[in-house]
Amino acid sequence: MSERKSAGDAADTTSSEQKLISVVIPVFNEELCVVETLQRLNALRDGMAKRADLEFVLVNDGSSDTTGQIIAAEAALNTHVKLVELSRNFGHQIAVTAGLDAARGDYIAIIDGDLQDPPELIEQMYEIALEGYDVVYGQRRERVGDTWFKKASASAFYRLLNSLSDTPIPNDTGDFRLISRRVAIVLSDMRERNRFLRGMVPWVGFTSYAFKYDRDQRRAGTTKYPLRKMLGLATNAITSFSSKPLLLVIRLGLFMLGIGAFSGVGLLCLKLFTTSVVPGITSILISILVFNGLQIVIIGVVGTYVAKMFDEIKGRPLYVVKRTINI
Repeated sequence: MSERKSAGDAADTTSSEQKLISVVIPVFNEELCVVETLQRLNALRDGMAKRADLEFVLVNDGSSDTTGQIIAAEAALNTHVKLVELSRNFGHQIAVTAGLDAARGDYIAIIDGDLQDPPELIEQMYEIALEGYDVVYGQRRERVGDTWFKKASASAFYRLLNSLSDTPIPNDTGDFRLISRRVAIVLSDMRERNRFLRGMVPWVGFTSYAFKYDRDQRRAGTTKYPLRKMLGLATNAITSFSSKPLLLVIRLGLFMLGIGAFSGVGLLCLKLFTTSVVPGITSILISILVFNGLQIVIIGVVGTYVAKMFDEIKGRPLYVVKRTINI
């Protein structure tokens, strides 16, 4: 849903009571830009002081640099800065979940700590949310600094995911969004380990608004999502939100079975009704390679789903907290 509601429609959702906005920021080895991130967040808090109160929940996802120390020092001076430090690196999506679990706000904003998504936009997203939207998600118009390969692969990924998924997932979105408390409660109840939050939020439902913005360049440091992790996230997203790959391999298997049966009938007819000699070794080797390769692919797809099931039924906690400050 992308049309703004009128003031009359939103009258029952706005109130003179000051709301609390929790800003969840997962960080991993961001010592080069976390200071600027905190400065801009504090400036945002001062600017919104008359309309809302802000707290910042920073989740240190097992950083090996001084990121945790920098946040701890800031939290010692300001109680609105809160630290959740995980015992090791559990991954971005789990770190966001830890922040959502700790957040107390009437609204919760999710933003990365690299400043590619401008924190100042949270104020505009909050104003839109007050019109009656439970989800205001950032939709990128421009990805400044991204290579053509990353832009093309991201576009292809979202279109592939939507063609497979039963839950429509908006194109060109990340985790940058603002959600209401009731959406956050539902997300916290969803304890699946293989998490893809930008798909889980649309699955929850409620009214949503696409907030279009231009994404900035990373301020410092290196991306925490190299190609290997992007492929892992894509695989996790597809297998978490669709069983269609299983149906596709069944259809592919039936198709290959049909080709094999048709070829077998043809060769039998040549043997029975003609004197043509069919060279055997080449066709046999090709058939073996094709069908063995197909079997490996099918087993791999099925194995991926089985591995996810095994991961879920172990029942381990999503994350382990090493320490907290101001929580």
